[in-house]
Amino acid sequence: MRLAHLLLIHSNPQQTQRLVNRLHHADADVYIHLDAKASINEFAHIAETTPNVFFIQKRVTVVWGNYSMIEAELNGFAEILATNKKYSHINLLSGADYPLKSAAEIQKFFFANADKSFMRHFAIPQDWDEPVSRLQKYNFGDFNIPGKHQLQALANRFLPARKLPANLQIYGRSQWFTITPGAAQFCIDYLKAYPKIQRFFKLTWAADELIFQTLLLNSPLRDSIVNDHLRYIRFRRGDSRPHTLTMADVEILTGSGKFYARKFAPEIDTAIMDVLDRLASKA
Repeated sequence: MRLAHLLLIHSNPQQTQRLVNRLHHADADVYIHLDAKASINEFAHIAETTPNVFFIQKRVTVVWGNYSMIEAELNGFAEILATNKKYSHINLLSGADYPLKSAAEIQKFFFANADKSFMRHFAIPQDWDEPVSRLQKYNFGDFNIPGKHQLQALANRFLPARKLPANLQIYGRSQWFTITPGAAQFCIDYLKAYPKIQRFFKLTWAADELIFQTLLLNSPLRDSIVNDHLRYIRFRRGDSRPHTLTMADVEILTGSGKFYARKFAPEIDTAIMDVLDRLASKA
């Protein structure tokens, strides 16, 4: 059994290399979806010099908050599944993530829980009402057409509020998760079978926080979903981007019990990652 990491990367090859080094394990493979806006030449050395590192071939130009992020994830899932390797999980990470525990400790946990997926989720609107307005409104962010913002404004002014087809209960929260290959395949197959559901989420802003939870928690796999994404992520009030973690957060991180955290920025603080490396090496 092996573990597949899927990294969504758009910049900073040095930080990516450091993350890949920490994920390295004899029973793990790292797959990198490099944003199509970035030059593959700046990152190619990672796969050339590090074992079991592969680039996703079907690259997408990713725009934050738009469906292109989901397309990158689905392309990654499909290429990982096509290898026919026996993976316990597909672990989705950003380039700003970093492990809080050793690769061996993390893999031991996932291999012991190979029948479970780990993703944070709230029912909407019952437990989390913020996404209601974005579910009701149109988002044309991924459409490369003249005047798309004006068209979006007109659609939201004159068309009725949108509603998810099939009366599905909507769930969501963090886009970062660790799911089984079976769960990944279910999402791919479902979106192919129900194009109306896919179209709905294509027109939803920040659908990456909603789509996979909604599909899986309305599926026969529901009971295999653990409501914990095993990550430490902190948002300050009013911020749409996560707080950058530094040495000031070291006690919180090491005491969190989580496997990963985000976000880290070497240009702000590398010492925190150095400490995490030392702790992992002693585990």
